[in-house]
Amino acid sequence: MTQAQDQPAPALRWGLIGTGWIANRFADDLRRLPGAEIVAVGSRAQSTADAFADRFAIARRHASYEALVADDDVQAVYVSTPHPGHHDAAMAAITAGKHVLCEKPFTMDAAQARHLVDAARAHGVFLMEAMWTRFLPHMVRLRAELDSGRLGDPRMVIADHSQWFARDATHRLFAPELGGGALLDLGIYPVSFSSMIFGAPTAVTAVSDQAFTGVDAQTSILLQHRGGRQSVLTTTLEALGPNRAAVIGTEARIEIASYWLGPSSFTLTPRVGEPETIAPVEPGNGLRHQAAEVARCVAEGHLESAVMPLEETVAIMATLDEVRRQIHLTYPPELS
Repeated sequence: MTQAQDQPAPALRWGLIGTGWIANRFADDLRRLPGAEIVAVGSRAQSTADAFADRFAIARRHASYEALVADDDVQAVYVSTPHPGHHDAAMAAITAGKHVLCEKPFTMDAAQARHLVDAARAHGVFLMEAMWTRFLPHMVRLRAELDSGRLGDPRMVIADHSQWFARDATHRLFAPELGGGALLDLGIYPVSFSSMIFGAPTAVTAVSDQAFTGVDAQTSILLQHRGGRQSVLTTTLEALGPNRAAVIGTEARIEIASYWLGPSSFTLTPRVGEPETIAPVEPGNGLRHQAAEVARCVAEGHLESAVMPLEETVAIMATLDEVRRQIHLTYPPELS
């Protein structure tokens, strides 16, 4: 289980690699987590490190990722570079003996993911994919409902992550050299949600349409699972979709309200009886819960989280690899 909402987590001193949008949200949310302290930030330029550090009152600011991971005051590193940089930044932190929380998608492919997992185990440090959705209160409650058996036999998962982005060849979502496209940046959420419910698929079927830069603009995925279960997953960067998700069982279904992957609520509708809405209160960005999980695991001597296990992260990347193969989504060779 994750930490109770806004309860103190074990103390942990964080260093942040990257100063972009998600790093700002993560840093802002750590203010809501007693016990968490950001002691350093690393960027590719001193000016951006300084600006970020000034914004969040961080004392130590480094002009390189190498300097950040070498900082003796840092216990855990949060990696939030564009995802082609995840592997190298996380590996630098691992080999420096730091615990690592690495943004999603974890890496560019399953081979890179396996490399990081093996390195973390060899160095005896904690490692976890920053799939923050797993740790949100409504997801913790959803897993409890599944464990209770109220849904009966879960048969289907439906999940959508669809956003609109202006056509801009320089934006990372459209840039092949930055690992752009809907699948890795947006589609990772539905695929991970399906994995949380059903595990790895036994078969993958995917179709896609390209953006003007050659990355995938819109991708639909059908996953088959053991026992005849299925997942129907959609993602696009061309239109703002409903962004809802559902788990459908023989006795009841759970429907998560719009923007299901962020702080949300859900309705449990039994096959016979009245619907019940479950709405955990969730102030902030929702990113602190994963940080609390890291702190708890590190304090207890665990090298991975039972909520987001490393082998599952590798399996999710393997599913994305297969989708990419089927939709002919390739990236420059240097990204693999």
